[in-house]
Amino acid sequence: MKKIGNVQKVGGYFVPLLILAVLTGCGTAAKEIQVRSQIDKTGVFTEVNDATPPAQGFVTLTIKASIKSHLVGYYALESRESVHGKPSYPFLVNIDGQSVIWTVEGYKDSLPLYDKGGKTSHDPDAGEGIKYVLEKKVWLRAGVHKVFLGLSTDDYFKEVDITLKEGESPMLEFKPIYKYKTYPVRISTYLKGIKEYEAYLNNTRI
Repeated sequence: MKKIGNVQKVGGYFVPLLILAVLTGCGTAAKEIQVRSQIDKTGVFTEVNDATPPAQGFVTLTIKASIKSHLVGYYALESRESVHGKPSYPFLVNIDGQSVIWTVEGYKDSLPLYDKGGKTSHDPDAGEGIKYVLEKKVWLRAGVHKVFLGLSTDDYFKEVDITLKEGESPMLEFKPIYKYKTYPVRISTYLKGIKEYEAYLNNTRI
């Protein structure tokens, strides 16, 4: 990892030090995320922003992930340094050793807490919060790859193995599963934070 002025270069991308500071948590997951963010391998993947077909032997992989957060101030004792509810949220992606931090702009997301019958909604996203949706396209060689998703803010990571076939346009999606609250009913809710991600390649769970 190279330091240039007040930014760091991670996997060929320039990242503000403020974002990298989030990676310095003390949990086991935070340490693993920090290690993965500092690997400076290049040439594994290239981000693309259009529909240009990849070169022979490569595929265009779409990577998607989302998370919903409570609003700023929802938890009175939460650190002011937390990015929960803030305008942007960092996702770390590492593929075969090449890493990038993609910072996603959030938007207000409000879903009814109750259904039409007045019963508590069991939608994990029910309530008012900020949602962050990552969607990026990269070129990768066809074959087997390790994809690591890290959420430094939530002390969580997931790594999956995927096999890509030339001629396809695969999508790798990480779908959030939130922790449970128990009162007044036991339901999964974004207000309790991320429990895990389920990974799907072309809508098939892996």
